[in-house]
Amino acid sequence: MRLIKQSFERDGSGSVTLFPEEPEDMWYAFNLIRPKDLLRASAIRRVTTESTTGSTSSTRVQTTLTIRVASLDFDPQSSQLHVSGRIVEETKVAKVGQYHTLDLELQRNFTLEKDGDEAWDSVARGIIKEACDPVKSADVWAVVMQEGLANLAVLTGARTVLRQRVELSIPRKRGGRAGDHDKGLEKFFQTTLDTLLRQIDLNESKPILLASPGFTAASFHKFILDTATRTGNKALMAQKANLIVTHSSSGHLHSLNEVLQLPEVIARLKDTQYAREAKLMDSFMALLRTDDGRAWYGPKEIERAVEKGAVGRGGGVLLISNTLFRAQDVATRKRWVRLVDRVRDVEGGEVRTLSSEHESGKRLDGLGGIAAILTFPLEDLDDEEDTEAEIPPQAPNGNGVQI
Repeated sequence: MRLIKQSFERDGSGSVTLFPEEPEDMWYAFNLIRPKDLLRASAIRRVTTESTTGSTSSTRVQTTLTIRVASLDFDPQSSQLHVSGRIVEETKVAKVGQYHTLDLELQRNFTLEKDGDEAWDSVARGIIKEACDPVKSADVWAVVMQEGLANLAVLTGARTVLRQRVELSIPRKRGGRAGDHDKGLEKFFQTTLDTLLRQIDLNESKPILLASPGFTAASFHKFILDTATRTGNKALMAQKANLIVTHSSSGHLHSLNEVLQLPEVIARLKDTQYAREAKLMDSFMALLRTDDGRAWYGPKEIERAVEKGAVGRGGGVLLISNTLFRAQDVATRKRWVRLVDRVRDVEGGEVRTLSSEHESGKRLDGLGGIAAILTFPLEDLDDEEDTEAEIPPQAPNGNGVQI
């Protein structure tokens, strides 16, 4: 993502103009655009005209429209982002109040304007900074497989995307018919390799994980190198140093999480955001199992821990899912922004926003979307009564039933 222009006011309102350059940028845009924002982008509008004879004709006209955002639709597989809302600025082909869906495109500017108090908060500005960082974490390719099944996925700085699934029936080894099994396995490997080569750029040097139960990944690794030698494919042979063979419990995509916890994989991928997030979640879960009061999760529990100064300097880490910042309710979003700002700017703790598109983020979502590693142990945070909670009105007979 390229930052073209930005203008922020003291009250937190303002606008930015961004230039998306790659599919990953649409994910950042999805997390940045919120309902009630103003979005200006290129659009195709169908215009119907009527002639003097009463006949009508329809043409598609390219224009620039500004809408008040009502809803967003993001397709993670194709990285397409559709933003719908009502037009707020009249043009020659569109009137104020008409409904339109803007399809944000690569290599085309869009301008996002937020108004209201603290609209461009620290989280929103952080998304822009991360999206426009020229040294974002490198992509990692992964092939999680078992005999007859291969899942090809790409791990980026923000999410995991399943790019292709290969399924092929392989005859079992029976009696003297091992040859049928070997032929079927070779066909499966060839199909998987062909699919992988359609996805990756051999001119780039990025890690490629090959994971499976048993020896399937090791056999596929040998097949790749043998194919490169046989066909004289120097670019494929140059990927030898990037191929990482490891073990997984199955060939399904969810096994990728356990693969990223293996020490040898962590060592190879230590500079990627995915690996750092996975390691943090592992540390949190390990502390949670010890039950020593240093690991807590849940909105109320974490807010209480922050109030007590337990998520600060000296090892305090706040783990928060980016799904919490996509809340349509402004007050809910501000609640989490204030918490993040306090931990980072006041308490001096570390804040990690985990992507819900990564396995580590999904694990965090299962814990309520927020967790923390504390600088010192606290007990019974979940037993403390919320003094701010409203007490339900008592019925006249005193049985506590609300009427």
